[in-house]
Amino acid sequence: MVITCFFHNMKLLVVVPVPLQSVEVQVDVKDHVATVVSTLLYQNKDEKPIEAVFVFPMPSEAAVCHFSAKVGQTLIVAEAREEYDDALSSGQQAFLLEESDQSPDIFSMSVGSLPPGESASIRLEYVTELDVQADEALRFCLPAVLNPRYQPTGTETGSVTVTSVPSSLVPYDLTFLARVQSARPISKVESNCTMDPLEFLSQDQTAALVKLAAGHKFDRDVELLIYYKDTHEPSAVVEAGQASAEAGTLMGDPAVMLSLYPEFPKDIMSSVSSSGEFVFLLDRSGSMEGGQIASARDTLLLLLKSLPMGCFFNIYSFGSTFEQIFPESVEYKQETMEEALKKVEMMQADLGGTEILAPLEHIYSQSCIPNQPRQLFVFTDGEVESTKEVINLVKSNSGSHRCFSFGIGEGASTALINGLAKEGGGHAQFITGSDRMQPKVIQSLRFAMQPAVVDISVRWDLPKGVSATVLSPPLTSIFQGQRSLLYAQLTGQVLSVLLQESVHLYTSLLFVCRLTVHRLAARSLIRSLEQEQGDRRGQIDNAKKKKKIIDLSVQSGVSSSFTAFIAVNKTSGEAIQGPLLRRDVPVPSKSQGLLKRKDDNDEEFDGSCVLCPEECGPRSREKQGPLLELVSLQTASGCWELEPLAKAVGKTSKVLENKCPSTVKVWATILALVWLHGLKADAKDEWELLVMKAVTWLQSQNASGLAECVEAANSLLGCSVQKNVLGI
Repeated sequence: MVITCFFHNMKLLVVVPVPLQSVEVQVDVKDHVATVVSTLLYQNKDEKPIEAVFVFPMPSEAAVCHFSAKVGQTLIVAEAREEYDDALSSGQQAFLLEESDQSPDIFSMSVGSLPPGESASIRLEYVTELDVQADEALRFCLPAVLNPRYQPTGTETGSVTVTSVPSSLVPYDLTFLARVQSARPISKVESNCTMDPLEFLSQDQTAALVKLAAGHKFDRDVELLIYYKDTHEPSAVVEAGQASAEAGTLMGDPAVMLSLYPEFPKDIMSSVSSSGEFVFLLDRSGSMEGGQIASARDTLLLLLKSLPMGCFFNIYSFGSTFEQIFPESVEYKQETMEEALKKVEMMQADLGGTEILAPLEHIYSQSCIPNQPRQLFVFTDGEVESTKEVINLVKSNSGSHRCFSFGIGEGASTALINGLAKEGGGHAQFITGSDRMQPKVIQSLRFAMQPAVVDISVRWDLPKGVSATVLSPPLTSIFQGQRSLLYAQLTGQVLSVLLQESVHLYTSLLFVCRLTVHRLAARSLIRSLEQEQGDRRGQIDNAKKKKKIIDLSVQSGVSSSFTAFIAVNKTSGEAIQGPLLRRDVPVPSKSQGLLKRKDDNDEEFDGSCVLCPEECGPRSREKQGPLLELVSLQTASGCWELEPLAKAVGKTSKVLENKCPSTVKVWATILALVWLHGLKADAKDEWELLVMKAVTWLQSQNASGLAECVEAANSLLGCSVQKNVLGI
C-alpha cells in the first residue's frame, strides 16, 4: 500500500488509496426541472475487504428516487435500512444511501464488504428544481465541494465525517453530459467549467446537448446557466401516473407542474417603497476570510448607499458570538449611515465559529417598528450544523418579516440558504466562483423595496372532467424576477381530455413520463411535513406525521429524513472473511487562499475596500475600483459633493468649479449620474437603486439649468448621455 504524506494548513494528513475510481453524470433538463443520474465506479485495491464511505453535497430541493448497486452481472435489490449493519456483520455485500440528520443537502453513501480486487458500480438518481438567476438564466449546479458544518461547543455530536484534500489530490475523474429540452427555444448555455461546443438536437432549438470537456477533475461545483426565449410565459409540465400504482394515489394519477415567472409593468418596477426596517446579518466566521469578507464589505457599502431616506436599519455580524452596530434599528440618515460605514470598514472574519441561532433569536426579540416592514438579509458561507433548527426559527417568525439569503462561495449549504428564503417569504441567491456579489444582492434589495403581489388565489381553469388537488404550499407573495412552481394531482380522464380540447391555463405544454414531476411533488409534500413534524406540536401528532412521511416516501421512492435506500447482495457466495477496513472517500477542500478578482482598472484586487474615504485617507482609496469609490461618496440623501467627487471622475476641483452651470450639489450629482450611465452602464444592476435616489433628490431641488449640466458633464467626461435617460 502506498502512503503519501503532505502538509496542508499546518496539519499532517495521510492519504491512502480510495476505492472510488470515476464519476459519470447524465442530466436531463426538462424546462425548469432536471433529472440527474450518477454512476460511481468503486474498486477495492486493498488486500482486505473494505467499507468505502462517500459523504457528498446535494441540492436541498433534490428528491433522491433511485439507488442500486451492480457487482459483476448481479443487480442488488433494495431492502430495509436496519439490515445494513446486520449484513456487514455477516459478511454480505451491502450498500447504504442516507440523508444527514442535520441537513437535507448532505448525503452519505456506504459501500460495504467490498472484497479485495472487486469492483462495484453504484447508480444514484435524483430530480431537482432549477433556480432562476438575476439575468433570467436557469441554474443547474452539481455540487463538488462539501464544507464541514460548524458544530457549537457542548452540542451533541452526530454530524457526518468529511475527509477533504486539495483538489490536485482528488483521485477520481468526472464525465458529465446534459440534455436540455423545453417547449420554448434555448438561447444559450454557459458554464463555469470548460465545455464542448453546444450541440442543438432540433431545428427549432428546443433541444440541445452539453458535454464537459474531457479530463475534468471533480474539484469544483459544475454550474450550467440555461437561457430560454420567452422566459416570462407561464408553462406547464404534465406527467402521466405510474401504471403499476393505485389510481387515486399521488403516484397513480397524472401530475402537473405549473411554472409562473411574471413580468411586472414598468410603472410598478420603477416604484420603490421609502419605508422598511432593513436588518443585515453578516457571517464573520473564520471560513469567510480573504476575498469573501472583502466582497461582503463592498456589498454592505452598496446596500447602505441604496437605502431610502426615512427607513430604518441595523447591521449584525456573527461567529461564535455576535455583534450589532446599534442597540436597536435606527433611522437612516447621513449621520447613522456614516457611523455604520466606519464600523463595517473594520469588519474582519475574526469571530470564530458559525453560530447563527443566537443573533437570529435576538433580532426576532426586537419589537417591529410600526409601518416599517422588517426585511432580513443573511450573508453566510453556510457552514452551519443546526440547519433544520435555524430554518424552523425563521419559519416561526415568518409573519413578522421577509428573509433574503445569500450563500457565499462553493460549498454553501443549499438547504440553509434556500430554506431561509422559502420559510421567510424572500429570495435566495448563491455567489460562487468569479461571481460578483453586488448585482445579486441589489436585485434582492429591489425585491424587498418593491410592492409584492400578495393575497394570491389560484383558479384552475381545467377542461370538463378534469380536477386538480394542489400539493404545494400556498403562494403568499410573488416578486418581479422570482419564479414560482406549483404542483398538483390531476384526476379524471386527464391526458385524453387535455390532448383533445384547447387548454386555456397553459401557454405551452411539455408532456413527460419519467415521474420527475411526481417525485418533485412528493418531495414538496415530504419537506412540508418534515418542517411541521419539527415544530414539536405533540408526540401523537408528530408520530402521525412521521408515518405519513414514511408512507409517502416509500410510495414515491423519494428519500426523507426517516428513510434510506439499502441494497443487500444475498446472492453472493461465501461470506467475506477478515476485518473490515473503513475508507473515507475524500472531497475537494475549500480554498483557503485570498480570492482575487479584477477591479474596474483590470488590476488585481487584494480584498481591501473603502467605505468612508474622508476618514480612511487616500492610501486605501487607491485599492478600490472607481465604481465603488464614486458610490462611497454619495450622501444618504442621494446627492454628491463636488470636491471629493473630482478625483473619482479624474478631474481637478478647479476644473469642475469652472464648468459649473448650476448650484454646486446639483452639478456634482448630474456629473456623477452621467459618469455612471456613460462609463459604467454594464454595472447598472449595482447602481440603479442609488441613481433612483439621486434623481429623487434632484427633483426635490426644483433646480434650473439641468440640460446645461448634462451637456457640460458629457463634454467633460467624453460621454453622450441624453437628459431623458437620466430620468430628470
